[in-house]
Amino acid sequence: MTTNRPHTGFPNAAPTRRTLLKAAAAGAIALPFAAAAPSLLAAPAPAALKPLKLAWNTGAVCGAPVALAKHAGLFEKHGLDVEFVNFSGSTEQLLEAIATGKADVGHGMALRWLKPLEQGFDVRIVAGVHGGCIRLLAAKASGITTLEGLKGKVIGISDLSSPAKHLFSILLAKHGLDPNKDLDWRVFPGDLLAAAVEKGEAQGVAHWDPVTYQFLKTGNFVEVASNLSEQYASRVCCVIGVRNSLLREDKAAATALTSAIFEAQDLTAHNPLEAAKAYQPYSPKTSLEDLAAQLGSQTHHHHPAGNDIKKEIALFAEELKTVQVFKPSTDPIKFAERVYADVLA
Repeated sequence: MTTNRPHTGFPNAAPTRRTLLKAAAAGAIALPFAAAAPSLLAAPAPAALKPLKLAWNTGAVCGAPVALAKHAGLFEKHGLDVEFVNFSGSTEQLLEAIATGKADVGHGMALRWLKPLEQGFDVRIVAGVHGGCIRLLAAKASGITTLEGLKGKVIGISDLSSPAKHLFSILLAKHGLDPNKDLDWRVFPGDLLAAAVEKGEAQGVAHWDPVTYQFLKTGNFVEVASNLSEQYASRVCCVIGVRNSLLREDKAAATALTSAIFEAQDLTAHNPLEAAKAYQPYSPKTSLEDLAAQLGSQTHHHHPAGNDIKKEIALFAEELKTVQVFKPSTDPIKFAERVYADVLA
């Protein structure tokens, strides 16, 4: 039988003490490199980014933080590969796209989303993102400067489910007017609202930036109210919503997305010019100064979650009942619980 022995240079010789010491020394040198070898030769690949599709209306300047989150690498920082989907159709179509998985998440106006959510779309709001971006303007020549002064007047809007119509209906009701009887709401294309006033077909417009901001710059309009007026000064106007199936399948992705957008909101609040630079490719005809001015007038530092956003949703629901947008039977508290999902808890 042949016995395998360590090779010492002398066949069939027993290892000497010196041989053993040399072998031990060689092993001591080799071991650190052996331990390091796996990380050098087979370094683990970086974690794959989670792909998500985010639907938003690129024509709304208040969405600039979404563009900033991508431009500044905040989505990647949170492990996401976010693809933008420009959506300019109806809110019902947008929510249906999210609910059916054609998009994973959406950015939009709360007063546009809440009625479809009352009707049962399978989408959850996960956060508010900012306030300010909707304005009610009157023709300067009309002399109208107050909500009460709009009684009996024609207000131009982009559609009958416009969030601007919902918002100012609520404010008008608080000022003693019946928004469904004391005013005439007429639909015109958004970019032609000013022309309708110039032609005498309306005395005011209810719409959002950047369109209303540009109307104000002409000097032909005055601002009567906005969604930073009165009780809305500390309320959101826009929200982030995700498909319910994403919450069930990958809540961590929804958490990461919300965290990235919150960082972008704070960056926008502190440096609106940087957000304007990230957004300008979507609005090339608008100067950086104008974009930054609009963003600076909005409350991007206000992005509530948890009980704070639930309270705001419930307040909106109660108010929408008073102007006959929500069903009288809708319980605002239960509604807020149903349509909100806390992904940051």
